[in-house]
Parts: sequence; C-alpha cells; structure tokens
Amino acid sequence: MSFQYLSGFDNEHQTEALPGALPQGQFSPQTLKYGLYAEQINSTAFTAPRADNRRSWLYRIRPSVVMGKFRHLEQDKWQTAPIDSERFPPDPMRWDPLPTIDDDVHFIEGMTTIAGNGDAASQTGFGIHYYQANVAMGDEYFYNADGELLIVPQQNSLLALTEMGRLQVAPGEILVIPRGVKFQINPVEGPIRGYIAENYGAPLQLPERGPVGANGYANDRDFLYPTAWYQDVEGDFTLTAKFAGELYQADMSHCPLDVVAWTGNSAPYKYDLSRFNAMNTVTFDHPDPSIFTVLTSPTNTPGTASLDFVIFPPRWMVAENTFRPPWYHRNMMSEFMGLIHGVYDAKETGFVPGGMSLHNCMTPHGPDAEVFAKASSAELAPQRYQDTLAFMFESCFPIRPTDYALASPSLQRDYSDCWQTLGKHFDANEQ
Repeated sequence: MSFQYLSGFDNEHQTEALPGALPQGQFSPQTLKYGLYAEQINSTAFTAPRADNRRSWLYRIRPSVVMGKFRHLEQDKWQTAPIDSERFPPDPMRWDPLPTIDDDVHFIEGMTTIAGNGDAASQTGFGIHYYQANVAMGDEYFYNADGELLIVPQQNSLLALTEMGRLQVAPGEILVIPRGVKFQINPVEGPIRGYIAENYGAPLQLPERGPVGANGYANDRDFLYPTAWYQDVEGDFTLTAKFAGELYQADMSHCPLDVVAWTGNSAPYKYDLSRFNAMNTVTFDHPDPSIFTVLTSPTNTPGTASLDFVIFPPRWMVAENTFRPPWYHRNMMSEFMGLIHGVYDAKETGFVPGGMSLHNCMTPHGPDAEVFAKASSAELAPQRYQDTLAFMFESCFPIRPTDYALASPSLQRDYSDCWQTLGKHFDANEQ
C-alpha cells in the first residue's frame, strides 16, 4: 500500500480523491459534483483569531448525521479528568511496561488510563493513557469529543484510517488526531503498544523559537497530512464516541470514512521525530529541557503550557567543564516520561522501553547515584548520545495517577532507592 502526504504544520491543505470533487471559489455551493455533501468540522471556536483558528471542510458521500442513536457502552479502563483516585504522595514514581495482553483486543479496548490532570469539561489539562492492541478494529470506528489525541507508538507500526486519509506511523514517529475526527487504528506488523496524551486544552501547536530564529526545532515542512481517500461501502458498522468522559456506540449502515475531498487546517498529521533539529549548548552547562519541545498546548499565562511534548533524541553533547546529565531539580511543571527505545542518559538502569515515570510539581529528581558518579568523573570529550529516544509530557498542572496505576504490579515501589546512596562529599577545608 502506497501513501502520499500533504506537508506543512497547521497550513491550509486541499486534496481530492476524484477530480473536481473539491469546489473552487466557495466552500458550500448549492450543489456539488458527484452528489457529495459539504460538512465543516471545527476544532476551535468560529471566532478564534485567524492564527489560532482550526477548521476543515469535508466533501462526503453522506453527512455524519446519517447514523443511529447512541447507546452507553460500559468500560472501566479509560478515565477522563478530573481523575477520581485516592490520595497520593508527591513521591517520584516509575513503572515497568504494563503486562502484555493475552486476549484479542483492539485499539479502543486496549486503552488504560495511567494519570491525568485538569478537567475535560472545562477544556483544561490532559489524560495520559497506555494503549495495547493485537487485532484490527474491523467494522468499528471511533471519534473523541473530549480531546485531541497525541499518539506515541513504542512497539510496532500502526495504520490509522481516518476521514481525511491514511497514515502509517512507526515507533520514532507521532500521530495527532484532532478532536471529533473519525478513525480506526490497526496493527501492521504485530501487536502494538505505546503512549497517548488526550489533550483537553488548546490544540497542539509549534512552540515559538525565540532567539533561535527562523530555523530549528520542529520545522513546518516535516509535518505530514494524508491525501483524500474514501470508502463507499454499505453494511453493518458501529461508531464509538467518547463524550463527557463516557463511551457511546451507534450503528451505521455505511462506512463513515466516506470523505472524497477536504480542505482546511484541522486534520490528522504525523511527524518523524528524527527530523527534530535539536539545539544544545556548545559552551557549558546542561540547558533547560524546554529546548527539546516539539509541540505545545499553551495556557493563557505566557510561556506556560497545559501540555508540552518534549523529546530527548540522539544528539551530540560537547559542554565543557559540565555535569552533562540533567541536573538535580525541583520544577513547578509536572513531568511524565516514557522511553521509546534505548537508554535514557539520566537513568541507565530501571527505566526501560515501554516504561513510565512521574515527577510531580516540586518533587525533587535527577540522575541516580550510579549516573552521578559516572558523569562526575567522565572524560569530557565530545559524546554522541546514539541509542536513545525518550519523551516527556510536561504540564503546569499536577498529574494525578489513577487507582489502577497506583495499584499496578508494574509500579516500582523501590524507585526512590536509586538516590539513597548519594553520599556526602562536603569538605569545608577544601582549598
């Protein structure tokens, strides 16, 4: 199966699967070629400023209102903020990968909520989920009315079939699906697992570059959108919706992926993290991790994010006279980390691919004792961090783990032991 993509982050795109399906000069003429229907999907308010406004026009075989009534669908693993869990201390927390599923489970069924913050109803904060799937979704499709989905594959490639087209996404890439867009996700080459941020706040956008200037970090041209692709298939289908923290399901007599053409700037997209142009120090000191921000969901407080998506990719470290791993720190931002592959430089043992860690607001953290000793005596030649790709969901709001996560056998209850052998080196008489 071949794929073609439209490039560029947050730009106006237009694409058609049949010639002339996309009207010219206006969005909703009295009649459309091929007998199509015009339908608009808005990811922001109608009156959002032009720079922030997200919407697309879809030209489809049937409008989305052609469907049955929704019925409630029982589920217990996918939770929505505010997370209602027991009290939890501000201790650093770390998890091994969750147990592998044994039964046949598709993408929606294999969703487990690990933590969250804010409130989906007031459109603040985000949920953090761990997904696993070993079968395709078949005749079931899905959309999320509560938030935008940032999907970070960790094991094996997935194929996303969406209203706007198809995107195949491998570990080392990310997929973003806007609020309300219909899709299904299927394994390509074996069981899949990974991480998801369900963003309730402002749609993700590229961070400002500041003094870096016009180039660097994640560049617009490297974000890829799908070209139009449709299915004109009748039969027995179901559409599952996540709305107000609950799942609902409706019957349909046709496949909902029947968009023949679309134009706009609200659509699924993928990004290859290897294309991130990392900036780093060429003099001294370890820089703030904010320089590795790929996408951000800002709040109304300048420079403060409800959700930052930050990566720690392969890169050179050349800082002189510098303790090169991340320094010990306490942060007003809360940090949830995952490891896609390799080794994270501040935690060379105990933090494994598919695992997770949480350091909440003002919880002290930093390199473990082994890394501290090694970095303090290392020869400071230029060093290439090669086999590594970690990421962080960072937020100005405290992140609350779910009861499931707190009780999970994957929780490393001895995690804080990695710092307990950090000894005293103070000598007041040292010259």
